Amino acid sequence: MGPHPAVAAIRLAVRRVLHDIATGQAAEHGSTAHGSSGHGAVAVAHRTGGPSTAQRHRGPAPATAPLVLVACSGGADSMALASALAFEAPRLGLRAGGVTVDHGLQPGSALRAEEVALRLRELGLAPVESVTVTVGRDGGPEAAARDARYAALDAAAERHGAAAVLLGHTRDDQAETVLLGLARGSGIRSLSGMAAVSGADGRYRRPFLQLDRQTARKACMVQSLPVWDDPHNTDPAYTRSRLRHEGLPALEKALGKGVVEALARTAQLSRDDADALDAWAGQAEASVRDAEGVLECAKLYALPPAVRRRVLRRAAIEAGAPAGSLFARHIEEMDRLITGWRGQGAINLPGKVVAQRQGGRLVIRQG
Repeated sequence: MGPHPAVAAIRLAVRRVLHDIATGQAAEHGSTAHGSSGHGAVAVAHRTGGPSTAQRHRGPAPATAPLVLVACSGGADSMALASALAFEAPRLGLRAGGVTVDHGLQPGSALRAEEVALRLRELGLAPVESVTVTVGRDGGPEAAARDARYAALDAAAERHGAAAVLLGHTRDDQAETVLLGLARGSGIRSLSGMAAVSGADGRYRRPFLQLDRQTARKACMVQSLPVWDDPHNTDPAYTRSRLRHEGLPALEKALGKGVVEALARTAQLSRDDADALDAWAGQAEASVRDAEGVLECAKLYALPPAVRRRVLRRAAIEAGAPAGSLFARHIEEMDRLITGWRGQGAINLPGKVVAQRQGGRLVIRQG
C-alpha cells in the first residue's frame, strides 16, 4: 500500500524540483569537472539525463553530493516540505539540510527554533542550523522580517555551499500575494505573485505553489509530524493575516469556491506576460539611447507604454535607485516627462536619484 495521497502529493512536488536541481548540477559540473571523482554521482546523472536507478534507491548521498536546504519555521507547510525533502533527496543522489530562522519577535522564540532544528535532525537532515536575526523597521514589520529572513537564508546557503533552498509557500500563499499586489496597484509584475524559481542563480525553489495549505497540513498529520502554528498568522495587526482570515473568506462567500485557484492561475498568466514585456524592454532599451547612452524622449514616446515604463524603471535602477523602493508612482512621474511634458522640473527618486528632461533627452543620475 502506497503513502497517503497528501504525502504522495508533497513528495511528487519535491521530487520534480529536486530532479531539476540534480540535472542542473550535473550539467554544470559535468562540463567543468570532466569526470572528476569528486562529482561521480553528478556525472552519472549528466550522462543519462537524470539520476540512475541505483542512485534513486541508495542510502545517504556522499559528502560531495550537492546540498539542498529547506527553510523551516516549524509550521505545517515547511514541516511537510522538510519531510518530503528528507525522503526524496537521497533517492536522487542529493544531500538534504535545513535552516530555521529565529526572528526574536515572540517570547520563547529561541527555544522554539531549537525545537524545530531538533525535529529536522530527527528527520535525518544534515547540516541543520538555527539562525537568529535582528528585524529592523524599514517597510513595516512584515517586510522587515522577510528581509531579515532572506538575508539569513542567503548567508546560510553561502556558508554551506547549498545548490538550492526550498521554501514552503503554497497556492494559498500565492493567492494572498496576488491580492496584496492588486491592492498596491503596482502593475502586472505584482500580480504575478511568487516565482517557482527566484533569487541569485535560481537559489530559491517553491515546490508547493500548486498545492493547497490543507494538503501540507494533512501530510503532517498522517505522518505524526508535530507542527507549530505561528500566532502572528492569526493576528489582525498584520495585513496578510487579515487577508487570510477575513478577506479571502469574504471573496469566496461572494464569488463562490475556486477563488484561490483562480488567483494562482492569474499569477502564472501575469508572470508570463510580465516576463515577455521585460524581455521586450531589454531589447528596446539600446534603441532609445543616443551615442552617449542617454535616453531620447522622442524614441521613448514611440514605445508602447508598458515597454516604455519598464525601460524607465531599468534606467532608474541602473542609476542607483533601490528596486524595492521604486514604486509605480515614481515611474508614472518619470513617464510624464515623456508623455506630458509641460516644462516641469526634476523628479526625485529613491536612492538620491534624479530624473530630468534636458533638450529632448531624459537624464537619470545620482543627484
